[in-house]
Amino acid sequence: MLVGGEGTRLRPLTYSVPKQMLPIAERPMIERVVEHLGRHGVDEAVLSLQYLPGAFKDAYPDGVAAGVRLTYVVEPEPLDTAGAVRYAAGEAGIDDTFVVVNGDVLTDLDVGALVEFHRSRGAEGTIRLYPVEDPSRFGVVSTDDEGRVLAFVEKPSIEEAPTNLINAGTYVFEPSFLARVPLGKRVSIERVTFPEMAAEGRLFAMADPAYWLDTGTPAAYLQANFDLLESRRPGPPCPGATRGTDGCWRLDAPAVDGELTGSSLVGAGATVRRRAVVSRSVLGAAASVGEGARLFDSVVMPGARIGPGASVEGSIIGAGAVLGAACRVQPGSVIGFGVELEAGRIVAGAKVPDEAGRR
Repeated sequence: MLVGGEGTRLRPLTYSVPKQMLPIAERPMIERVVEHLGRHGVDEAVLSLQYLPGAFKDAYPDGVAAGVRLTYVVEPEPLDTAGAVRYAAGEAGIDDTFVVVNGDVLTDLDVGALVEFHRSRGAEGTIRLYPVEDPSRFGVVSTDDEGRVLAFVEKPSIEEAPTNLINAGTYVFEPSFLARVPLGKRVSIERVTFPEMAAEGRLFAMADPAYWLDTGTPAAYLQANFDLLESRRPGPPCPGATRGTDGCWRLDAPAVDGELTGSSLVGAGATVRRRAVVSRSVLGAAASVGEGARLFDSVVMPGARIGPGASVEGSIIGAGAVLGAACRVQPGSVIGFGVELEAGRIVAGAKVPDEAGRR
């Protein structure tokens, strides 16, 4: 599993926490990814780490997450995607067919079906494809009728894209793939290795419309939460959550004196004061929304406090942040961990750094 990226688009949250450790509906993203693999027969995941590796080891010191055994491999330096796979596989002693996933991608893909497709084609490598409206931000893949990759174009313009099927970040490889990548060298799987394999006819791809989301931007991160709240993915948004008659989710009987709407999730020990409104949002454990405050289409992480009369819309509030009375946080804003906003401050679609003042 590739989890070495710095998550620059989610700063300032990712200055101190890897993006895969950020909570999605009160559960770390990486647990959701690992649990999905476990449902499809994966019992061990090798984490290719580089940025803030200690965060993962501290969170799972026994080397188990969501019932799946973890092996930690830390890159000595950033090796890009192919280089990271090569290094991690070598350190973990992988010598059989293996699956690679991006740790910031959430999906309901049937991984077993992808492996079966891979083996049926005698492929050296197989990519899962996903259809999107705008393929310009992704690697676009065209195939023949058998699924053999004909072209792999990284982030083409809309006009030049040969198809709307993109590389969705789940791969199956044979061990022979590893010999293609020089050990310890920085190599891109998307720009170098895949085009080489396609030219040799050794790369296949399977399109699948099952749920898929790259969570790397603030908007996508919010969407990952909303998709769980609004049951676009199966099951409750997180273990232990129960849904009330108002359609909203609760954990461990939070103190709610205000109004909940829009399939919101209120975490354990959270507080919603009188005349406050929380709509289509996640309010993390022990977080609070003050009297008369309004919270719409947002994620407020554990321990954060929204002051009386404040408003937050379409934004992410980091754990432990404090918004003073009558603050206004407008759509597209990201407030870092532990940040304190003075009363009446307006944040208009901006990123406010964490307490260390990093930018």
